Amino acid sequence: MIRIAITGAAGRMGRRIAALAIGSEQFDIVGALESTGQEAIGRDVGELAGVGTFGVKVTEQLTDAPQVLIDFSLPDGTMHWLEVCREHSVAMVIGTTGLTESQLAEVADSASRIAIVHAPNMSVGVNLLLKVVGEVASALGEDYDVEITEAHHRFKKDAPSGTAIALAKAVCAATGREYGESAVLGRGGKSRRRPGEIGMHAVRLGDTVGEHSVHFGCLGETVTISHSAHTRDTFARGALRAALWVADRKPGLYTMQDVLFGESRKGAVK
Repeated sequence: MIRIAITGAAGRMGRRIAALAIGSEQFDIVGALESTGQEAIGRDVGELAGVGTFGVKVTEQLTDAPQVLIDFSLPDGTMHWLEVCREHSVAMVIGTTGLTESQLAEVADSASRIAIVHAPNMSVGVNLLLKVVGEVASALGEDYDVEITEAHHRFKKDAPSGTAIALAKAVCAATGREYGESAVLGRGGKSRRRPGEIGMHAVRLGDTVGEHSVHFGCLGETVTISHSAHTRDTFARGALRAALWVADRKPGLYTMQDVLFGESRKGAVK
């Protein structure tokens, strides 16, 4: 069994990760973590996850060293746990979005000391989308406009989503564009669409789990590639799959592409 700790254990993602980890019998949860002042501190992680008493209580600090820490928190929380994992040589799975460029640089620097899987989206389907969207953009060529739409629940703080940004960057990498120069976040006013720009549009609506579409259009046809997540379990299972994979890896910065399509893959979470 892989020993894991879960940050944001009382959050929507943390509870589902805990529930699936307990149910799979492939993991031993040795840490359930929350920030100071959270009402969940002191409660049993299994009860929070809706699967009954597990015997591990939510705490502010690690009391037992895991092999892998799974982090779906906020950027400042991720930086805190990154430092802790460096100090204790613990591998990380980072699903937090909204990291700044300097924070991303710190993640990359830390990967020289510990193994890190960092991905804006842990879904198998989304990572397949990330793999093929560049190929589609390259094949269609410059005549096709590119627009990306994404929708999430009303509580999501960052926009556009990390997945939308990753999709745009995949298009840029395949077509020789620079993300900073090409991305247009929303659109207003009366100016015409510039050649080569990538429009990005965010919707925040109710309890929408996650929807992403990449639209390619010319004067004559439109090609759309889409992914819809029906439950958070798709992200939770992906995060646990990444934890299985990274537990015995050498230091390095890995993505879900490595987990899903690289060499020495391990099986899916039960």
